[in-house]
Amino acid sequence: MTDLICNALPDSRRGAAPYAEPITPAWMAVFSLAMGVFGLLTAEYLPASLLTPMATELGVSEALAGQAVTVTAVVALFAGLLVPGLTRSIDRRWVLLGFSTLMIASNLLVAVSSSFAVLLLMRILLGIALGGFWSMAAAVAMRLVPVALLPRALSIIFSGIAVGTVVAVPLGSYLGGLYGWRSAFFAAAAVGVVTLVFQSLTLPSLAPRQPARLRTVLEVLQRPGIAMGMFGCVLVHSGHFAMFTYIRPFLEDTTGIGPQGLSLMLLGFGVANFVGTLVAGWMLTRHPLATLVLMPALVGVAALALVLLPASVPGQAVLLAVWGLAFGGVPVAWSNWVASAVPDQAESAGGMVVASVQSAIATGAAAGGAMFSLGGSAGVFVAAAVLMLLAALLIALRVRVPAVDGAVLKGVLP
Repeated sequence: MTDLICNALPDSRRGAAPYAEPITPAWMAVFSLAMGVFGLLTAEYLPASLLTPMATELGVSEALAGQAVTVTAVVALFAGLLVPGLTRSIDRRWVLLGFSTLMIASNLLVAVSSSFAVLLLMRILLGIALGGFWSMAAAVAMRLVPVALLPRALSIIFSGIAVGTVVAVPLGSYLGGLYGWRSAFFAAAAVGVVTLVFQSLTLPSLAPRQPARLRTVLEVLQRPGIAMGMFGCVLVHSGHFAMFTYIRPFLEDTTGIGPQGLSLMLLGFGVANFVGTLVAGWMLTRHPLATLVLMPALVGVAALALVLLPASVPGQAVLLAVWGLAFGGVPVAWSNWVASAVPDQAESAGGMVVASVQSAIATGAAAGGAMFSLGGSAGVFVAAAVLMLLAALLIALRVRVPAVDGAVLKGVLP
């Protein structure tokens, strides 16, 4: 069996400790990682619902206060690339616990910060935790469950994204309105404490394996099929975030919906997003490539329908739910693809996914802004829909998913 496993991996892995999948799934540890995703995402987007009171109290403009989100995303981009290599000699359990500790420290120090400069510095800590955690999530999941259960484990872990999407903004607004904006960050710190305790009780020791270095990311990117897959990942995320950035003005322009109705529609999007995350885990075990193709295709069709069909609140709500359902599985699907395509360098490849997604967020928002100035919110949706459909076509024609059996990862793309 050892020879079989070693021969299934590329030459760079032979001679290293062979990949041995766990026999029994560690589901409690998987759920602790889902809690980590939820806590990190909630903390990342809290400022979006608290910009006005934060800006007023700290004496800055709302535009400047919004950089509390931007700086976290930028730092997460670089952390996803650098942290796996910088921590390559440390037990992965302790690294993950360190990320949760950084999340707690960041939220607590933001809550008591007396100036905007201090707040930004504390948000840098969150960016390190966010990028590092995401880069390692798929690699750690591979060591917690058997290969056949990996899609299900990833769907559970990344369901934290959907739950955080639903909870973060309304939770921030609610607590901020009752007790002030600082209370929301104290609550996020409390979530971090619960996560840290749960992870410390459930995560097993995960000794580092193949050393991860920054140059490894470039080496992985040069493998056949990997660059094209990452390009598809960037296109999908760019299209989504270009539209999502301008979802409020689009709905207000087309339906004239008010704040309460808009909140309900976005809640429906978040719930559908959560369901899509779970459905993707089931689909990936059966049709992984079809899942990668279907998700952006559905988002593209839904976006075009939002623009071209007669606007009504019920109709827009249904199409928004289709969009949320389809995109819910995107993080799961691409993390699953990385884990199967690059099993010997999953951490480095995970960092590459983090960098791709964070850059796609910036690219999508910037391109969407340019399109918004030219053609309004409808122009943004049409352009992004075309991009999503082209991404689906590219993935169908050029991206390949490695075969995986129930016992051994069969290597990387040929």
